[in-house]
Amino acid sequence: MATSTEARLDKWLWAARIFKTRTLAADACKNGRVAINGAQAKPSRAVKVGDSVSVRKPPITYTFKVLQAIEKRVGAKLLPEILENITTPEQYEILEMSRISGFVDRARGTGRPTKKDRRALDDFAETPLYIPDFEFDEDDD
Repeated sequence: MATSTEARLDKWLWAARIFKTRTLAADACKNGRVAINGAQAKPSRAVKVGDSVSVRKPPITYTFKVLQAIEKRVGAKLLPEILENITTPEQYEILEMSRISGFVDRARGTGRPTKKDRRALDDFAETPLYIPDFEFDEDDD
């Protein structure tokens, strides 16, 4: 595997399997979700060995240390040679909390009902209302 001293940021993010496509990596850079050593970076910015790359994928920010500057995609088994994950444990706690809490961004009663909400509505609609037994006397007066 030939390595150079630097690589384009969007290509490195794709090659290091942080994003599925290079287009997604470039879009993340353009939208300000990627930083190199604390400064926002454009897709064409060069990444060098030793740089710290922060990628914000809500709800958390992943941080990686560049061990090799590559532009060709590598197998998942070779990732430890390419990058080191230095994301803080607090970030993973935030991720776990968001998984436990479910839909964080959706306020109750707004938007489309969840499957659980829909089932509760269906159960409510199918429950018959209490109708007392009335006996009607037909008087032929």
